Amino acid sequence: MTAVHDFPPHVNRSGEGSAAAADLAARVVSSRAEGEAYVASVCFKHGPPRLLGVELEYTVHDAEDPRLPVDPGRLAAALGPHAPRTLCPDSPAEPLPGGSALTLEPGCQVEVSTPPRPSLAELAAVADADLSYVTALLRRAGMRFGTHGIDTFRPPRRLLATERYAAMERRFAPLGPGGVTMMCSTAALQVCLDAGEKADLPRRWAAVHALGPVLLALFANSTRHAGRDTGLASARWLAVMQTEAARTVAAGPAADPAAAWGARVMDTPLMVVPRRDGPWDAPVGVTFADWIAGRGAARVLDPPTTADLDYHLTTLFTPVRPHGYLEVRYLDAQPPDRWLHPVALLTALLGRPGSADRVLDVCAPVAGHWETAARRGLSDPGLAAAARAVADLGCAELPATGLPARTVADITETVQRRARRRGRE
Repeated sequence: MTAVHDFPPHVNRSGEGSAAAADLAARVVSSRAEGEAYVASVCFKHGPPRLLGVELEYTVHDAEDPRLPVDPGRLAAALGPHAPRTLCPDSPAEPLPGGSALTLEPGCQVEVSTPPRPSLAELAAVADADLSYVTALLRRAGMRFGTHGIDTFRPPRRLLATERYAAMERRFAPLGPGGVTMMCSTAALQVCLDAGEKADLPRRWAAVHALGPVLLALFANSTRHAGRDTGLASARWLAVMQTEAARTVAAGPAADPAAAWGARVMDTPLMVVPRRDGPWDAPVGVTFADWIAGRGAARVLDPPTTADLDYHLTTLFTPVRPHGYLEVRYLDAQPPDRWLHPVALLTALLGRPGSADRVLDVCAPVAGHWETAARRGLSDPGLAAAARAVADLGCAELPATGLPARTVADITETVQRRARRRGRE
């Protein structure tokens, strides 16, 4: 889950911003068709794939006793001027030296989000530098990052006292423990890729999704949670799946992914409604399309604006989420010195014209096997076979990423070894 500011997007705390942007944010969405068109325009930007980014999430632990709960005050002191405003409302929230943003998830998981870079080598340099910088800040305060996609030692506990996260916790509670676990105990490695040319988008969209169960299984490492063996390959991803299906189920192939996404966004129930005063709980069962039409419980709400629609987009947690680029969200967090391996493999697999077709052929037997990947990982014979084929295909393309030969060799050896192991980590 990507952290977002816990205030409505149209509320500009600095007072800066153009009048045109403010007018757009305040514009009422008057019809479903208008809403769908707006979503398609902002979520899918087309052009040659050029830029890459990563969002690196990690749980935070005491260096001596990782079972101790995080002390938000201690973490705020360690992060200093980089502390997010969700933790310290008066913080300057300065970016990290390499330009990455630092945010926190509800359980005080740290997220380092890089600026987009034009090459994998440049991305690696920025991400490694900013990750090392934050690691040093934590180390001086007697803390360290976790190395798995879920908190190995502690049960979930919400630590950020924001209206957004409080409303989310209340909404998810009747559905079981998945929601609070996702919010407060999980950590993901999220890869941001350009959507590509409009004509190529349906195949690229399908390929990124088809790779999901295979790469989830290949890099799954979130077996132990809160001191016990869950019996799962990725307890993190299963927690995501156990929230609300309307906002987490993977999209399927589509002739027009932008139009399909716009329709889905309209039909997704509201999760939170930002308000200047009072709780942010949304009326139960009201979709954004209902809000536009003023149907049912939506009658008590003011007409929705484009700013409200922008905020609604942040409440979908699908395996691949379009943001003008494609945010790939299905990977467990990797150890800080191993985050580049899945990113490089994914980049290599989608790097050449026509590569989407090869990916779709290799992954077809296990396309859509998300729950099997989360539960069994490479213990499943079909996923294991697909992982070996994906590893062979991607590793053959790694030299084209521009990474140094030594780095390519290390990633190749590690990926091939993982692809040929069996069972859970």
